[in-house]
Amino acid sequence: MEFVDPELEASVSRRLEVIEKRLQEVIDSGDAFLTEAASHVLKAGGKRFRPMLSVTAAHFGDPDAHGVIESSLVMELTHLATLYHDDVMDEAAMRRGAPSANSRWSNSIAILSGDYLFAVASELVAELGSETVREQARTFSRLVHGQIAETVGPPEGVDPVDWYLRVLTDKTGSLIATAARLGAQFAGAPTSVVDAVAEYGETIGVAFQLSDDLLDIASDGDTSGKVQGLDLMEGIPTLPVLYAQVGDDTSPRLRELVSKPVAQEDLEETLELLRSSAAMKQARKTLDEFGERAKAVAGSLPAGSTRDALTGMCDYMVARSS
Repeated sequence: MEFVDPELEASVSRRLEVIEKRLQEVIDSGDAFLTEAASHVLKAGGKRFRPMLSVTAAHFGDPDAHGVIESSLVMELTHLATLYHDDVMDEAAMRRGAPSANSRWSNSIAILSGDYLFAVASELVAELGSETVREQARTFSRLVHGQIAETVGPPEGVDPVDWYLRVLTDKTGSLIATAARLGAQFAGAPTSVVDAVAEYGETIGVAFQLSDDLLDIASDGDTSGKVQGLDLMEGIPTLPVLYAQVGDDTSPRLRELVSKPVAQEDLEETLELLRSSAAMKQARKTLDEFGERAKAVAGSLPAGSTRDALTGMCDYMVARSS
């Protein structure tokens, strides 16, 4: 995220450094093995997008207010916990360029590590009041609904693209929305601002995932940091693949390739066909639409460097996958 205002950037950066330190502190269980396993994904790095958005939104009020850092920790711990469970469900061997917890240890260890992080998040959120506990519970419910919807797939007669966007809204957008909401709320921002940043967070959260979908195909791997074509090889139906599967103008060869997990020997051909396909153009258009929606919501927020930062994030989300 690029900040036009260096003072805002420095303020957000300082708080993210505090959050990074606190994450490791609260995960430390006193048990060496559990601490190592529960810290595994944390130490692998990550964008820290949720706490970054949370502390940025807090600048619509008092970013030093009690609850801003604590609620950011809760959201990031919840996110990290879901990654352990996702890797077990996906049978993933890697996470952020490192062996996943389930491949390094076992599915049981990965699941229990995720459960432990949920427990730490629950302990922290309990100190923030009953309304925040309810907000966390509602968010987690939506997240689980999204995960189940992704797992079972669309019912017969339901458009798979519409279903996928609904999955992203619940599974990804809900947690990002709550991170933004709590940051602004604990900072004492007006209710109208709190509601707007939550709407912004949900919309930019979907754009965030759609941008990753496109990066899996458009990136060269060396510069993006992503493993090129990983989603394709794992058979994960991202937006460009869904458009290719249902599009009338998809070539027979491309339709055949994306109808199942792509074999290593077919990856380059699949990437080449997808990059020049109408499906990829349609996926970019959908990403653009979500970016514009988020920008419109950001435009309703109070003028200033914080609004400018959120608006700039919309442009970044679209541009990063070009």
